[in-house]
Amino acid sequence: MNTAAADRITKAVLYEGYMLYPYRPSALKNQQRFNFGVVYPQIFSEEQRGTNSWIVRTECLIQGSMLSRIEVRIRFLQLVERSIDELIGDAFRPVKSLRVDSDTFYAWQEAVERELRVPATDVDLLNRHPILHPFELSSQTTEEALLDHQLQTVGRIVRTQQAIDGSLAVAAHPIAENIFKIVVQLKNFTPIDQRTNRDLALMRSLVSVHVVLGVEEGEFISLLDPPEQLRPAAEQCQSQGVFPVLVGEPEQRDTMLASPIILYDYPQIAPESAGDLFDGTEIDEILSLRIMTMTEEEKREMRESDERARQMLERTETMPAEQFMKLHGVLRGLRPVNEEIP
Repeated sequence: MNTAAADRITKAVLYEGYMLYPYRPSALKNQQRFNFGVVYPQIFSEEQRGTNSWIVRTECLIQGSMLSRIEVRIRFLQLVERSIDELIGDAFRPVKSLRVDSDTFYAWQEAVERELRVPATDVDLLNRHPILHPFELSSQTTEEALLDHQLQTVGRIVRTQQAIDGSLAVAAHPIAENIFKIVVQLKNFTPIDQRTNRDLALMRSLVSVHVVLGVEEGEFISLLDPPEQLRPAAEQCQSQGVFPVLVGEPEQRDTMLASPIILYDYPQIAPESAGDLFDGTEIDEILSLRIMTMTEEEKREMRESDERARQMLERTETMPAEQFMKLHGVLRGLRPVNEEIP
């Protein structure tokens, strides 16, 4: 598996829409976040009549043998509810934000990266005995004291993660000589109250789910541009919530990435991009210019609300002029034009 290439692309799209310009919690755009690749609890999905899925499924083809080995990694975000409590007397009271000396702390949703992994397994075994891997992410709560300049406790940050229960299944099916269909399916069985709203359901969901597949002693078949003899088989591959494409260097066929954001085979991160802007590095110049025009108060809120937003702001404000000019555009290649007029 070309893990380096898959990791670069996955990292870029994993945080797609994580926080949108103007990168402030008070901005309307950021009132409803995490819309890509969400695998909700089954109960919530069924209450919503399936409009919010509780299943991710991807199917792809490999050319190999029963001795070919398949590795699967599920990468996603798990949300963390960050609440702010102010100390009043002997009791803590929840607030939306708290000023401590020159800093302001905001209630917000953070995210941590998670990974489920099925180690390399023979196609023969996946055909005879498909893997069914139940998993459980336990709940967790941590507290961080907020101290003023006199080292007196004036509040606290409470970070809470909810438990998530689900299953990961991997199977292989022979469909022609030396051609196999690989099926990966992820389900979220987390028990919740039927009246749970979307915000609470998100805390028990797998967010921005991506499936990374690797093969040894075989190669993946492009579903976007399959060989003509395999086109019917490719068209019968059904995916739900994600779509698999080849990643790595062109002509490499040992790694596939199934993403909730539609990509082409062998997607690349533009080398001119200086870092994450949570937009798939598509409009770096525009977003960088907009960040530079924000008021000091807007930048302060951006800086203090989220660590990733703070890093983005600092990177943009200290970007050298020559690096900024690279964002303006680049000519990747030329091809001859037929001078004959038809």
